[in-house]
Amino acid sequence: MTRTYPKLLLAAFLAFTVFSCKDKKKDAPAPEAAVETTGIPRLKISGNHRFFATEDEKPFFWLGDTAWLLFNKLSREEADRYLEDRKAKGFNVIQVMVLHSLDAANVYGDSALVGQNVSKPVVTPGNSLDSKEEYDFWDHVDYVVSGAEKKGLYMALVPVWGSNVKTGKVAVEDARKYAAFLADRYKDKNNIIWLDGGDTFGNEHTEVWNTIGKTLKENNPDKLVTFHPRGRMQSSDWFHEESWLDFNMFQSGHRRYDQDDSERKYGEDNWRYAAADYNRKPVKPTVDGEPSYEGIPQGLHDPEEPFWTDNDVRRYGYWSVFAGAAGYTYGHSAVMQMHRPEDQEGAYGNTRYWTDALNDPGAIQMQYLKELMLQFPYFGRVPDQSLIADQGERYDYQTATRGEDYALVYTYNGRNITLNMGKIKGDKVKARWYSPRDGQMQDIGTFDNTGKQEFDPPGKKEDGNDWVLVLTPA
Repeated sequence: MTRTYPKLLLAAFLAFTVFSCKDKKKDAPAPEAAVETTGIPRLKISGNHRFFATEDEKPFFWLGDTAWLLFNKLSREEADRYLEDRKAKGFNVIQVMVLHSLDAANVYGDSALVGQNVSKPVVTPGNSLDSKEEYDFWDHVDYVVSGAEKKGLYMALVPVWGSNVKTGKVAVEDARKYAAFLADRYKDKNNIIWLDGGDTFGNEHTEVWNTIGKTLKENNPDKLVTFHPRGRMQSSDWFHEESWLDFNMFQSGHRRYDQDDSERKYGEDNWRYAAADYNRKPVKPTVDGEPSYEGIPQGLHDPEEPFWTDNDVRRYGYWSVFAGAAGYTYGHSAVMQMHRPEDQEGAYGNTRYWTDALNDPGAIQMQYLKELMLQFPYFGRVPDQSLIADQGERYDYQTATRGEDYALVYTYNGRNITLNMGKIKGDKVKARWYSPRDGQMQDIGTFDNTGKQEFDPPGKKEDGNDWVLVLTPA
């Protein structure tokens, strides 16, 4: 990247360009990129505290994609391509690490910090999104955030990944200054959501995580804040009653039933996390922010294990949302790490390039979940397992959600659905099958809304032959 100053003088130059959170108005040039707005509505918690809504009271179904290393590994042009693809596929939230590591640098070689200290971001004066002159790490973040905003996409940003805090390299006061820097820089951006934490335990270095969360919320009271926890954990384990935590996030993780060595042993039953959060007080929305990624080994670390597929990511999506979650985050192994031809080796056995994996089946199919949920009155939806008269376990498990005048029931493997009728309005109901694989709806017929009724999904019973039974008053 072209510079207006010699690279060899960078170290000396940085001493005059480090942002100081102690005296922001005096020492820090206001970043030009941070004040551009495009009218994307701010997000808030819905009136019943179960869901997300826009500031103009419209339903917002969180459909996230995991792009952890976007700021580090993609150029401007590549970032534009990625964001445009995700917009076209119906995603509306992009989850990204700001600092994957304390020596983080972007594709142009720009370092984020001086001396790997989070309180000392490297910023340069006179920066502009329209010019590649004097373009630093934070300008690149600005460029991507602004580009996402123009496309109607929200950026869920992890300030610093948990492993950096776990090693003791982030002091509490440095964390406060860094969080204040981020909050000030992006205070005018409507499309920012803050994800405190980052694949970590909230009962370790709790003061750091509370400091970041409180500082972000105090300085950005109009932006949503949550905590991204360790696998098979949930933010509510530690922070549910904290005032800075607007909604919960859980990471159901990448392990099979037989690989789960946690105390809970939920295995693949991510609906259990959603149900637990749904029943907590005070009421807050919840989202599975990291289920099993498409294209990653079952168990995560052994490439000799089978890889998770589109069937699995659909199952996690419908299970958690029907259990009460306010949305769902999809992930793909190649995309979350933005694996490129110039990378020597992919993590977790990945051999795919991110550009190829963009169009894997799961990424295409996620939009059908969002489209289905937005077809019906949104804010009155509740999970209701009392609909199901013949419940199964594991892959036979069926999950149900409903409003006053509709009901949705999900089967992962095409097992017959037997319902207790009379849970929605009407003497008779119209029944339809909805395919999570292509978003197509097909009529079944009209049925009495009393007693028990059994519905036989199309096709044979097998994993991945998933269907949603849709009931509405006839």
